[in-house]
Amino acid sequence: MSGALPIQFNPASLVLLNAILALMMFGVSLDLRPADFKRVLVSPRAPFAGLFAQFLLLPAATCLGTWAFRIDPELALGMILVAACPGGSFSNIMTWLARGNVAVSVSMTAISSLAAAVLTPFNFALYGYLNPYTRELLTSIAVDPFELLLLVLLVLGLPLLLGMWVGKRFPGLAGRVEKPLRHVALLVFLAFVGIAFFNNYGLFIERFHTFFWLVVAHNTMALGLGALMGRLLRLPVADRRAVTLEVGIQNSGLGLVILFTFLPQAGGMMLITAFWGVWHLVSGLTLANIWSRLPVPAELPAAAEPRQ
Repeated sequence: MSGALPIQFNPASLVLLNAILALMMFGVSLDLRPADFKRVLVSPRAPFAGLFAQFLLLPAATCLGTWAFRIDPELALGMILVAACPGGSFSNIMTWLARGNVAVSVSMTAISSLAAAVLTPFNFALYGYLNPYTRELLTSIAVDPFELLLLVLLVLGLPLLLGMWVGKRFPGLAGRVEKPLRHVALLVFLAFVGIAFFNNYGLFIERFHTFFWLVVAHNTMALGLGALMGRLLRLPVADRRAVTLEVGIQNSGLGLVILFTFLPQAGGMMLITAFWGVWHLVSGLTLANIWSRLPVPAELPAAAEPRQ
């Protein structure tokens, strides 16, 4: 992509970024329990709908869409990377605000974060290769799949398991630090976005009219796929809200860490991923606010407030 600007990070900065994302995942998982995983086995319809849309429909639709509309390869590969990431932890809070089923949201976040260790590298490589316009760019960057797998395990899988153990072993401590860590996570994520935009300011101004609408359309598609799966499986309203938000709120922080680590020269991918991180908060909170004003059918139990 013409005009891409290199982003320089020293090794210490990259280690810090990886450590911060791991801390974010650790904070989110303090509230997780084994029951959140068992819930998927006991009542699998809603989590299955969301995970199917998350890891199959969204990456496949992103690949087909960027191919059909001949999106610039670097922007398209950025969209594919975002689509390959798991659901974001902020979806749990948004689901609660939307009066959705928080238990479904939490169980999906937990399962998708673990599954991402394999599926994020796999989907990124597969759909980046299947799109003929991104294939050459993907092969030229030569990301080692095992290094990418190790990165995702270190920043998502291991902190998630460690956070669950600490939350169970020291419930009092977990209760005190979980909420502050969520606030820190949001601030750190916004810092990620700020770094990406600062280092790509010229490209941001030049390409804003292009990537802005791509991100808006892509996020709308993600929310739509979640809602569609919920309706096709005739899920209760509260479950549909949870599934919709889980699919529409991506862990673009992971995408940024992958780019900072492996592809700091990919300015177009960086802008797509960073702006996704801003826009999905706007769209998710807007949708949650609208749904919070609409009643959930009386025969369905109200969603419980997430543990603080």
